[in-house]
Parts: sequence; structure tokens; C-alpha cells
Amino acid sequence: MKELTIDWALRATWQAVTKLYNEEAKNYGLTMAIGFTLLSIDPKKGTPSTNLGPKMGMEATSLSRILKNLEERGFIVRKPNPNDGRGVLIHLTELGLEKREDSKEVVLRFNEAVKHNASQEDLIGFFNIMEIINKLIVDKKIYTKTTTE
Repeated sequence: MKELTIDWALRATWQAVTKLYNEEAKNYGLTMAIGFTLLSIDPKKGTPSTNLGPKMGMEATSLSRILKNLEERGFIVRKPNPNDGRGVLIHLTELGLEKREDSKEVVLRFNEAVKHNASQEDLIGFFNIMEIINKLIVDKKIYTKTTTE
């Protein structure tokens, strides 16, 4: 079945990437989830906590747990949002900025390794396919009566 399904290739590759990122993140005292969160926070202006979940495609419960962990480790601070009295902005601390840079470096090294081993044509094809899949999902065109008839 694995040779025949796109979802198997996506899932297996993402699991391998996740494992790779988590192994590398350990060298920095991080996890992939923490690195991804740090990269999702605006390093200059901070990010409203309500924007982080949707931005990362993460449920509020999981995000709350990660943010609590980041705060306990001194990577972030929560400050009142001056534009919304009820809201909170997540800001990176100096340590958080350092760990964000570490995370960014890991992602860039991954990208460079893939780019070095794939042709420009292959990369363009890959991104085209990802765009098609995302558009089909967003437009809800996968599980409709017309696609299964």
C-alpha cells in the first residue's frame, strides 16, 4: 500500500523529519515543538497568544502546555496586549531569542541539505504538489460526492 498512497508518503516523511528535528533539538535542550513555537513568535513585537494556535495549526490545550513550559524555562514572558485589554502578547526573552536562532539555524540547515540533494525542478514540483493538496483541503474538494462518484 505504501507505494500507492500519497498520504503514506506524506506521513512517513513527516514522521522521519519530526524524529530528525527532535534528535537535533536535544543538542540545544529543546524539542521540535518548542523550536516551532519559538519560530512562530514575532521576535520584535511579540505575538498575541490567540494568534499562535491557528498560526501553528495547534489546539489551545497543547499550545497552553508548551507556553507554560517555555515560560518556566525563561524563554518567553507574557505581557498585556496594549491594543486589547483582555489579550496577552507572548514576547521572547533574551534566552528565548537565542533558542529561536538555534531553531532557525536547524531549519535552514535542513533546507540547505534538501536543496543540495534535489534539483530545482524537483523542488518546484514538490511545492506545486503541496500547494495542490492544501488547496484541495481548504476548498473541501477531497471528500465530496463528485470526487467519489
